Amino acid sequence: MKLIGLKSAIFDVLTFAQDGAAPAGGDAGAKGPAVNPLVEMAPMLMMFAVLFYFIVMRPQQRERKKREDLLGQLKKNDKVLTVGGIIGTIADLSNDGSRVTLRVDDGTRIKFTRSSIQGPYSENSETTG
Repeated sequence: MKLIGLKSAIFDVLTFAQDGAAPAGGDAGAKGPAVNPLVEMAPMLMMFAVLFYFIVMRPQQRERKKREDLLGQLKKNDKVLTVGGIIGTIADLSNDGSRVTLRVDDGTRIKFTRSSIQGPYSENSETTG
């Protein structure tokens, strides 16, 4: 119910703003040709699209590229951390490169997809609570 009231209030304000605006020449009775509202909003929409690209999309693409490079550089005997928090050493990489076998303990091996690896692990990178 409140959403409908808000929509009608915004519509009333926008309509009042359009009706109350006087032309630049000072003659309140003369009106020019009607301009399509989409044409008036186009520069604003373009500005939001460019802003969205540079604030959201571009950093996300950089992070994805960095992660792909990191996962592409994995090799046998690298110590890694999985997204689930398991620390292990890479024992084997599949031929197609999509699966990684981690040695977690003596005689314990777990298979993961390559995307399940968060990154390399070092003892000094561990944070204390």
